[in-house]
Amino acid sequence: MLSLLGFGTIAVILLLLFTQRVAAIVALAGVPLAAAFLAGNSPSEVAGFVKEGLGGVVGVAAMFLFAIVFFGIMRDAGLFDPLIARIVKWAGSAPPTVAVATTALALVAHLDGAGAVTFLIAVPAMLPIYERIGMSRLVLATCVGLGAGVMNIVPWGGPTARAAATLGVDANELWVPLIPAQIAGVVFALAIAYYLGRRERNRLAKVAAGDVSAEVEESTARVGQRIPVPATGGTDEPASAGSGGDETPEEPDKPDEPSLLRPKLFWVNVVLVVATLAALIAAVAPPETCFIIATIIALLINYPGMKAQSARIEAHAVGAMLMVGTLLAAGVLLGVLDGSGMIESMAVSAANVIPDWMAPALPLIVGVFAVPMSLIFGPDAYYFGVLPVLIEVGDQFGISAIHLAQASIIGEETVGFPISPMTGAFYLLVGLAKVDIGRHIRHTLGWAWLVSLGMLGVAFATGVIPVWVS
Repeated sequence: MLSLLGFGTIAVILLLLFTQRVAAIVALAGVPLAAAFLAGNSPSEVAGFVKEGLGGVVGVAAMFLFAIVFFGIMRDAGLFDPLIARIVKWAGSAPPTVAVATTALALVAHLDGAGAVTFLIAVPAMLPIYERIGMSRLVLATCVGLGAGVMNIVPWGGPTARAAATLGVDANELWVPLIPAQIAGVVFALAIAYYLGRRERNRLAKVAAGDVSAEVEESTARVGQRIPVPATGGTDEPASAGSGGDETPEEPDKPDEPSLLRPKLFWVNVVLVVATLAALIAAVAPPETCFIIATIIALLINYPGMKAQSARIEAHAVGAMLMVGTLLAAGVLLGVLDGSGMIESMAVSAANVIPDWMAPALPLIVGVFAVPMSLIFGPDAYYFGVLPVLIEVGDQFGISAIHLAQASIIGEETVGFPISPMTGAFYLLVGLAKVDIGRHIRHTLGWAWLVSLGMLGVAFATGVIPVWVS
């Protein structure tokens, strides 16, 4: 009963997010709270679940709040303008090249295995380019997600480390045999980025030719944002240049307004950004602390005086606070699922539905469904809850625990983590890219699944993972 309630909770939330029936905060917090009471938990117990869940995301929420203000100040000061100009010049404003460059940047940025840092580096750097030439932000989120997802298989990434801890083996023992599959995943991700870029180029050509259907499609994809992260003067609408949008919102404080630009402080701001990112990667301090300090320094250097500083904070506060609310609501979801025992019950049920005659193909089944399973199970729930149960089932049929772990990390919370509502980094990605949660999942799920299946095929071909255990 408890597992059924848990699966029903996830299904209702995904349905509400996909169909945009309610705001993300309502779906993420309201549905699990109702499920917790239906499960027979007392108000004090539910309050404990919520408290525990909020405690797990408060750091991410604080980081996001100050990261948005920090990068917003940097954009207001004109820091990214030269980078935009160089990349656009190199790409020739060609969407295929821009999309490939986006994925390549995410691949490099994710070498440290930290999804939040990757998104904080890649999305703010590429978003102005997409808005300038009119590309869809959904494509941006997908390209960044694919690059980060493929690289998340590295042994210092979360899923591989968790799987190794569950098996009691060295993480390299799981990762090294999968290197050919990961290399293939990099190629697949870049190829998909190129295809998405070509599709965007064709759509933009239709918009330029006056095709109303293409213009409406893009307007829906980009302007229908529910959790905006303003990049310009406090507006939650995208830049209108080249977008073919129907409306151009008023922007009293555009980032290219001379009063906001700080060309004389360009190199000072460069040093500040590099130092902040270096501190994040080196884990000198918690991410939220790094961004709090960076935001204070950025305000003092670029906009001295209470009036100017207040204006910059207010300009970026609305979108940041909406996203913080979404993150806190996600904390409620995770706290309720974990504290009520739904996650544990769901894990056991998921493993028990596999009939005995299909057990020899368990690695294949796990690998095929790894990406969509990311929609249901977060990394801790899967690798510490589901995987041990799968290992017990596989052991009865002589299936190696290492094979099951390797099949899992090809997709579960690796390639699949950019679409997983069970992780805080997911909300960071959609918030920074200013895309709707449901649209992002629909747009990215198929491509992420395709990359994972391609990697799984390479793993089969190289003999790393057996298709069938005799």
